[in-house]
Amino acid sequence: MVGGAVAWPLAARAQLAMPVIGFLNTGTREGFAHLLAAFHQSLNQAGFIEGRNVAIEYRWAEGQYDRLAELAADLVRRQVSVIAATTTPAALAAKTATSTIPIVFTSAADPVTAGLVASLNRPGGNATGATSYLNDLGAKRLELLRELVPKATTIGMLVNPNNPVIETQRKDVEGAARKFGQQVHVVNAASVDDFDKVLATLARLNASALLVTADAVFFPPDRLVGLVAHYALPTIYPQREFVMVGGLMSYAASVADSYRQAGIYVGRVLKGAVPADLPVVLPNKFDFFINLKTAKALGLTIPPSLLALADEVIE
Repeated sequence: MVGGAVAWPLAARAQLAMPVIGFLNTGTREGFAHLLAAFHQSLNQAGFIEGRNVAIEYRWAEGQYDRLAELAADLVRRQVSVIAATTTPAALAAKTATSTIPIVFTSAADPVTAGLVASLNRPGGNATGATSYLNDLGAKRLELLRELVPKATTIGMLVNPNNPVIETQRKDVEGAARKFGQQVHVVNAASVDDFDKVLATLARLNASALLVTADAVFFPPDRLVGLVAHYALPTIYPQREFVMVGGLMSYAASVADSYRQAGIYVGRVLKGAVPADLPVVLPNKFDFFINLKTAKALGLTIPPSLLALADEVIE
């Protein structure tokens, strides 16, 4: 059975005039355009150019998590050569849909805890990829937020309740908040239409700050950042992209790097590599970004201790 799992994709590729990549993502093409570009860049460097010697079947769930299972199943029915499952929920859906077609994922969660691989160095099975650990940095983000607004007692936490790994993030942040003597109020946004309502709820609760979790629904970041500015709420985000469009702070590894790595691994799989033999790639750096212009608009003075920690300060 194991031998069949390895040999089948090779046979499938031999039968196709052009290999086909199934690209599965929780969000929208618009929201993930810059990350898709990073994926294409490394795929091209691996020798595969879309439309020339490789085809790509795109499946975007557009924030509707309940569509992922069927989208993944459709790619399996089409017998694609490899599935690039970008985002943790997409990877979990692909993993459920097939145990034979190779899967290369990008994951914001710990891939072992999420059940994507047996171990980081020896993934086993048919999946490997790169993780950015975005979902595992909640306590650190809360610590940075506390240093900026030390008197904050009520912190809002924005989550998508449909995210299959959100419970781990929530427990992580709530545990850290208890140590700091803070209360976390979790607000749910399953779509962009929920943003205004949940931010108004936090305003009524007199929340002093906000922590935004990583989720595809929150992309592109412009709308959320704009509404947060309207409510004048000091906020830390899970990715630098939010800070680049006016968000206050972010702490994260580069998600673009994980997409570039996914492109590299997809290229290697198309050349015959087996996912079980490719170790999961980990981030080598976590970056802290601060937008001083936004801080000034909020009437906040960034403590020297935070400025010293920043990898980039946007003036």
